[in-house]
Amino acid sequence: MFFHYLGDGNESIGFRRRFFVPQPRRLFVGNLLILQPNHLDMGNFATYKSHYRSIITLGLPLLLGQLGMILTGFADTLMVGHYSTDALASASFVNNIMNFMTVLCMGFSYGLTPIVGARNARGEHFEVGATVKNAVLLNMAFGIAVGAAMLSIYFNVEKLGQPANLIPLIKPYYLVLLASMVPMLFVNTLRQFTDGITDTRLSMWIIIGGNILNIILNYLTIYGKMGFPELGLLGAGLSTLAARMAMAIAYAVVLSRSHRYRRYLSGIKGGRLDTATIATIFATSWPIAVQMGLETGIFSFASIMIGWLGEIPLAAYQIMLSISTIGFLVYYSLGASMSIKIAGYYGAGDIDKIKSCSVAGLHIIMLFAAIACMVFFFLGEPVIKLFTSDVAVISVALLVVPPLMLYQVGDALQVTYANALRGITDVRPMMLTAIVAYLIVGLPLGYLLGFPCGMGIVGIYLSFAVALLLAGIMFFTKFRLDLRDMQAKR
Repeated sequence: MFFHYLGDGNESIGFRRRFFVPQPRRLFVGNLLILQPNHLDMGNFATYKSHYRSIITLGLPLLLGQLGMILTGFADTLMVGHYSTDALASASFVNNIMNFMTVLCMGFSYGLTPIVGARNARGEHFEVGATVKNAVLLNMAFGIAVGAAMLSIYFNVEKLGQPANLIPLIKPYYLVLLASMVPMLFVNTLRQFTDGITDTRLSMWIIIGGNILNIILNYLTIYGKMGFPELGLLGAGLSTLAARMAMAIAYAVVLSRSHRYRRYLSGIKGGRLDTATIATIFATSWPIAVQMGLETGIFSFASIMIGWLGEIPLAAYQIMLSISTIGFLVYYSLGASMSIKIAGYYGAGDIDKIKSCSVAGLHIIMLFAAIACMVFFFLGEPVIKLFTSDVAVISVALLVVPPLMLYQVGDALQVTYANALRGITDVRPMMLTAIVAYLIVGLPLGYLLGFPCGMGIVGIYLSFAVALLLAGIMFFTKFRLDLRDMQAKR
């Protein structure tokens, strides 16, 4: 069903775009009517069609790279799950803690993309290269600082209430994954550079290659095949470290030797480290990092709470988190593609295309949310059984399928408008939204539903749905106000 925004009558006709959102007849926030159903205006379809094509064309390499990450995550969880339930539960705890750092650093690197996109659209190739040089330094410093803070968890892991039999597996795996973040910081920065100049294919091939290497090394080191030692969970961690180092080397080699990047190399080599440039990147990057870090943080800290329920729920949580990654990474690859396009339109001052591109992005991402829900509903049980044969783990995981489907709408909505805001570099409100939706509402609600209300892991998953939907509505509202301000200034 299609919806359109009901403004105050002062917006341009172009602003009244259609949104594909499977919701009731009317959607209110307080007394404010935001959405109301309407038929699809075919007069606007031609405009959206061009954006559909460009978002999908640009986003397809991102999507394939993300799908490669999904398959690697599936392979990791599947291999570790069949190795032992204790290894799977330990991986669940460590991966969810490490995901907080991974996404925090990834979000910090995302601040580079709109800056590169806008400058590249203006033909400022030397400035793009100089910006990338400063961004590499800034991202490495940020990641090392976050990594140092993450060491405090390692030294206090016994105090977090996890099952005692898992501690010997958790600690070495934790250290290896922490070390693997160093090459990943380099990869993150260069990926945002290549994405920002709309070369998304390079990252696709490098990520797919790294993921294939990771899967092969997992098989060899987890089970001890072809002369490799049987390292179990530690083997999975060492495989991740080796794959990330290989990806970093691949980026450095291609960018230094490819003819396509020659016009940017002069800026990378000759550009100076400039505090003003670093401050500009930091101002854009920090709010995105906080927003994404807190979003992931509710899942990371939920793993600690689920660990209080025992190793069976913790193992089930790891499986369901791997499955739910299908939705998030697909949404985010398409949202990133939309953000790149919007950044270019923003640099060119084309407000009408910013509006129509954001709506087209919502259509596409909501379509994939519906597909994800169908996958979870019809294939949930057979997919869960791929990861483990433990009947108790399977039973707990199946309980999570309904709330997992429920939060896809909120996840798709918040991804769309977080990336739209990123494209126009209005990122500061994203940090406040994340604090409200995830820290103030999401985490306390998860504890309340999970423990005092006795709903366990199902209650924690329901809190995800509430937090993500709230964030999506807040992002949408801020983007709408930004568009109104830009229209008034034109």
